This record gives sequence, structure tokens and C-alpha cells, in this order.
Amino acid sequence: MSTTPQALADVLRPVKHVLLDFDGPVCSVFAGLPAPEVADRLRAGLLANGEQAPAGAETETDPLALLRLVSETRPDLTASLDDELAALETEAARIGRPNPGGESVLRACTRSGRSVSVVSNNAGVAIETYLVDHGLSDYVNHVFGRIPGDPSSMKPSPRLLLDALEAAGVGPEDCVFIGDAARDVEAGHAAGVPTIGYANKPGKDAKLAAAGAVAIVDSMEVVATALRETITGFILRAEP
Repeated sequence: MSTTPQALADVLRPVKHVLLDFDGPVCSVFAGLPAPEVADRLRAGLLANGEQAPAGAETETDPLALLRLVSETRPDLTASLDDELAALETEAARIGRPNPGGESVLRACTRSGRSVSVVSNNAGVAIETYLVDHGLSDYVNHVFGRIPGDPSSMKPSPRLLLDALEAAGVGPEDCVFIGDAARDVEAGHAAGVPTIGYANKPGKDAKLAAAGAVAIVDSMEVVATALRETITGFILRAEP
């Protein structure tokens, strides 16, 4: 179901600003510190502070979903739990597994004159830590992680994407968003930004297509190649 190179090039050719999800397209954040372990540590932190996990949270293995659930049932705990999760995400980001194709996309954007914002449900501090540790900060103009203490800002809400558009001074028609989940496509649609779906696991292509992705790829290297080949109207820069 992957989009043909020509069709992908057609999507990317008019793009001036690339909005890029973090976990998946750039790296696997929880490859070294698994997400279920992070969720367990969040629950342990609640117990240590004399709090019980709300109903339905006892078996949640996605720490971001756990944060959202707690915020809906115990909003008084949201800020402290978010702080703890941000610290754990930063720890995970330091040992996360890079996606070589993600770095290639960042470099290709720079070479073709396109600017980049990373837009993610992960904490901004974790994203920035990863970019610094891997020498990628110069390739990213802005980082938009979830708003601290406000899980409602996470995708599928378009809020972070809209903030990124405002900061970059561009309209949705000048952008493309690249994400690996249906919620990314939904957020892009709500913000008016076309979304390329990155199907990095079996079965994701169908879900991304059903959500309305304008193109689907199974490798970020494919996107990097297409970016390098669509330089008409852009200044080709020497790769650092």
C-alpha cells in the first residue's frame, strides 16, 4: 500500500515546512526503557505518594495514555504525574534507538531549504535532550512537545500543530506532517495539514489510509530520497 515515489514527490514538492512526529519517525523512544516499565514506575510513584491509580489505569501499558486517564479522573495529580513522566521520557530518550531514516529526513530538509518543527505527544525536554545528544539540534527550528500539565494538548488534538504553524509563520498549505499513528493523521486533518503516514509496523498502512493519510511509506529513507529529489524552487545547501 506504499505510495509510489512519483506520488510522494508530488506531495512533497510544494512543501516549505516539515512537521515531524518524534517517536517513530525520528527514533524509538522507549526501545531501551520500555513503555510498560515507564507506566509501572508512574503507578509506583502514585502509590509512594499515598495515591491509588484510578480505575482502568492498573493495567495501562502506555504511559501517555495513563497520563491522560489520570488527568480525566484526578486532575489534581496531573501536573506532578506529567513532571515525573517527562523525567522518565528524558531518561528513555537518552537510550532510545535512532531511526537512521529520521536523521536522513532532517538532513534532506536542510539541504533542500525546508525548515522543520518536531511535533510530538512526548515531553519537549525529552525531545530536545535526544536532539542534542545526537547532534541534530541544528536541523530543527522548533520543538513542540505536549504542553506540561495539559494532556488535552496531545494529538489527535491539532493544538500543537497549530502552535507550530504559528511559530514558523506558515500556512497549512505550505506544510506536510509525517507521523506513524492514526491520531497523527487526525490531528493533521483538524489543522488542515496533509499527513504522510509512516507505517513502521505491519497493519499500520491500512489504519493510516483509513484515517486519511495523503501518502504512506514504510521507510523514512524513502521520504529523505524524495525530499532530495524535489529541490525545484529551493536552494540546495551543502550537507554539513
